[in-house]
Amino acid sequence: MKNGYTLIEVLVAVGIFTIIIAAPTGFFVGSLKGQLKALASQKLLDNTSYCLEYISRSLRMAKKDLTGACVERGSNYENPAKNISRIRFLNYQGYCQEFSLSGGQLGKRESPNESEENLGEFLPLTSDDLEIISLKFQLSGQSQDDTDQPRVTLFLKIKGAKGQKPELRPEINIQTTISQRDLDVSY
Repeated sequence: MKNGYTLIEVLVAVGIFTIIIAAPTGFFVGSLKGQLKALASQKLLDNTSYCLEYISRSLRMAKKDLTGACVERGSNYENPAKNISRIRFLNYQGYCQEFSLSGGQLGKRESPNESEENLGEFLPLTSDDLEIISLKFQLSGQSQDDTDQPRVTLFLKIKGAKGQKPELRPEINIQTTISQRDLDVSY
């Protein structure tokens, strides 16, 4: 009588071992992928939240342009050159400011005075690795000729982490309406 294992016994042992190891390994790999997705989504949401808060605060505090140096005289906001991916206004300090989309990034330009002619260079508000798919500003009540409170509806479609696998590039669509803080009264 020889001491040893038959081929069948070895195959059964290897099969059982593989099943026992494969289940936790698959669970572990799935958990890592889930964590990567969650981190990518969190980064996208953090950056988007910052941008929206910054833009919202600026638009709420905008002032009516009584001279017409930045936007149409008597208006609160304007889409320059009828481009709905841009918005221009006088900020709370009386400086001409513009938010726009450039190279897949959302950013701002600001003038050192109330004139639109001196708008500075484009300063991105979003991270380099995020991609803005679309940006639209819909204006309502922005002129002196109506009785509506000025408001801006912002539509934003943003995608995360350029260069990542498609499943690690979360995408969100946001729509929000921002109303100007000051009452729109005739001057």
